[in-house]
This record gives sequence, structure tokens and C-alpha cells, in this order.
Amino acid sequence: ERIAVYGDYDVDGVTSLSSLYLYLTSLGAEVTCYIPNRATEGYGMSVDAVRRLAEEGVTLIITVDTGITARDEIAYADSLGVDTVVTDHHECHTDLPDCAAVVNPHRPDCPYPFKELAGVGVVFKFMCACEAVRAAVSPIEALDAVGRQFMDLVAIGTIADVMPLDGENRFIVSRGLAMLNCTE
Repeated sequence: ERIAVYGDYDVDGVTSLSSLYLYLTSLGAEVTCYIPNRATEGYGMSVDAVRRLAEEGVTLIITVDTGITARDEIAYADSLGVDTVVTDHHECHTDLPDCAAVVNPHRPDCPYPFKELAGVGVVFKFMCACEAVRAAVSPIEALDAVGRQFMDLVAIGTIADVMPLDGENRFIVSRGLAMLNCTE
């Protein structure tokens, strides 16, 4: 499939998009990125952007740090034959979008104990789950493998989105800052 990672224009959205793009392309996926223009498109998904992506041959949109309220845009994507997976960390104010999957710790039916992940933290968990399945490894091994590649970006997005630095966020930021300290 041709995949579009549909992000937000803030630091959390850009680090989410960058992490998922790099992860998917490292697996050989054909991936394009889309970040709406803040001045002309505003926040979130738009029908025009979905139409353009479909015209470019995109058959799967994965949202990062956005999408939880994009019911109409996701329904439009579906009418064009484009599947959608939503990864988001914002509160669920309405019914969930009707799509392939909604990954959000704020879902009313989500038992996940730590609700304060940034959007990039949700993407990180999504990549860890994908890696565990892809490589047939334990969740801890997947976390270690994905963390070695992306924890620096996850930390930057978590800090920039002013998430509380406790629980999993404290682990993410601690490991990510240690990684940043050793980069070229």
C-alpha cells in the first residue's frame, strides 16, 4: 500500500510524523507525509487533503497527533477507498471515528493505565506493537529495539507538548535525553 502519515504542525506532530515515517520506510514501506498548512488549512484533517492524497494513490492514512474528531474526513476517505488508522492523544469528545483502528489512551474503553502520553508517545507505543508482531519478539524487546532508534524524537515531542514528566513520560524523557547527549 501507499501510506500517508498525516500529522500536525506542532513539535509533537512533527516528531510523531518523523518517527513513524522513518520506522515505516526502514521496513520498505512506500510512505508520503502530509502536514496541513496552519495559515490556509487550519488544524486537523481536511477533505481537500484527503482527496489530494487519494489522487496520489494513497490507500492508507495513518494520523499522528490528530484525527480523533475527524469523523467526516475519515468517512470521506473511506468513500474514496482509503483506509484510516488514527493515533492521537487528545480527549475523545464525540463518538470515535469509524475507521480501521483508533489508538488513543483516552478512548472510553481503553484500559491502558498511563493516559498522559504525548502524540509522539502514542506513536511510539504503536511502533512498538507493530515491531513486536513484525519481529515476533516480546513487548520489552520491541520497546528496546524501537527505543534505540527513536527515543530522542519521542523525548523532544513529549517535552515540547508540555506533558507531565512522571510515569512513562519520565522514562521516555530520561532515555531520550541520554540518547541526544550521544549524537553527532
